[in-house]
Amino acid sequence: MNKAKVLSINISKKKGEMKEPLSEGNFITDFGLEGDAHAGKWHRQVSLLAQESIDIMTAMGAEGLCFGNFAENITTQGIKLHEIPVGKIIRIGETLHEVTQIGKECHADQGCAVARQVGKCIMPTQGIFTKVIKGGIIRIGDDIEIMDNQD
Repeated sequence: MNKAKVLSINISKKKGEMKEPLSEGNFITDFGLEGDAHAGKWHRQVSLLAQESIDIMTAMGAEGLCFGNFAENITTQGIKLHEIPVGKIIRIGETLHEVTQIGKECHADQGCAVARQVGKCIMPTQGIFTKVIKGGIIRIGDDIEIMDNQD
């Protein structure tokens, strides 16, 4: 079985902008990715989306998708993020995160650019959100592990 890995760390300085990839990010306890517009003391500090979910959108006809296009902070591979229950702890690199939400509402009237292109967006059903419970650095290639919540 392949291990789950971090493919990309993505950041935006302002809300509503596409995120730009970084080689590593500093994730701050009870805050999120340092410098990211969505970080703060709330339940959606960090957003994650699996490459496998992005591949579904590509198969539906979405073109030119890059890391960060869905405003995800972390793009993963080898893990079904949307199947991780809320409350579970996941280790990503040096950090620990608590899953706080699965999916989200898409932009109200028109949907995101991807939804306008292919009629649907995957983030509302397959993206997840976490709260940072132990901060540290996350780098491209870091392992991702679902914890037992007793570790």
